Amino acid sequence: MKVGIIGEIHRSGFEIFNNNNIDYFVTNNTEEDHLIEKLKNVDGIIVRTAKINKNILSKLKNLKIIARHGVGYDNVDINFLNENKIAMAITGKANATSVAEHTMTMMLCLTKNIFESDKLVRIGNFQKKENLSNFFELFEKKILILGFGRIGKALAKRCLGFEMEVYVYDPFIAKNEIHNLNCIPINILEGFKIADYISIHLPLNSETKNLISFDEFEIFKSNMILVNTARGGIINEEALYFALKNKKIFGAGIDVFEKEPPIKDHKLFDLNNIVLSPHNAALTLECRKRMAIECCENIFNFLINQKDLVKSNIVNLDILS
Repeated sequence: MKVGIIGEIHRSGFEIFNNNNIDYFVTNNTEEDHLIEKLKNVDGIIVRTAKINKNILSKLKNLKIIARHGVGYDNVDINFLNENKIAMAITGKANATSVAEHTMTMMLCLTKNIFESDKLVRIGNFQKKENLSNFFELFEKKILILGFGRIGKALAKRCLGFEMEVYVYDPFIAKNEIHNLNCIPINILEGFKIADYISIHLPLNSETKNLISFDEFEIFKSNMILVNTARGGIINEEALYFALKNKKIFGAGIDVFEKEPPIKDHKLFDLNNIVLSPHNAALTLECRKRMAIECCENIFNFLINQKDLVKSNIVNLDILS
């Protein structure tokens, strides 16, 4: 058995392959021709952010599974995998804590004006704290969580710890499940109207692309903080810029962009009511270790050790049967 790993992952994952005499290699070259040649005999692929399109996949005659180092898989041609009964795996258990904490960090930095306060002290204006903009508490504020998978649930748990009112929009989750976690199910439009915070935890697809655009920013409260650690493109960036520049919302935390990496002179970079990060919400050391182990386990268990396979990590399991 042979496994190709596209992009560096934490070495803790390799122990699974080493202990079971599985041949593997790592490549950081994501050019299409290189990948076709390098991967032509592999049984499994671990991929981070490289694009794995139909042209590449059609040349890989031994391929049985692709394991994503993460939970999103929009960089892989899932339709080709389904048509050819190739498994698509994700690290469903690994990243919820890190992403939820990253979301909370963005919320707190914006709510407390942390960067403005830090700058004030550094430039010698400690005594001028009364000149700072108003800042606020999370206590009893309303957050709308869009998407109630593992990450959404992890975020809800932390928000409840701050005694926030947690509202959830997820049409695929039963209302009683939301209630059982001390959260409140709500229609998305009603949620938009009442939310002090909105956090996005949805996949990017035809239904969620530009889910939040110019019209939605007209609905939001002016004190609302919007956080996206899911996928770029769910928020229309032109609309976000307009809303932030014109104070239609209080602030935004953005970990993901429509195009990654974003252009160097992106207009969002000129604003001071936004916190930005380079799509690294899930890249804490602990999470990188968990993702490396889990994606290697996904490959090994699917190909060799089916009894230990976490079936919920195989997103197209129904297609394979």
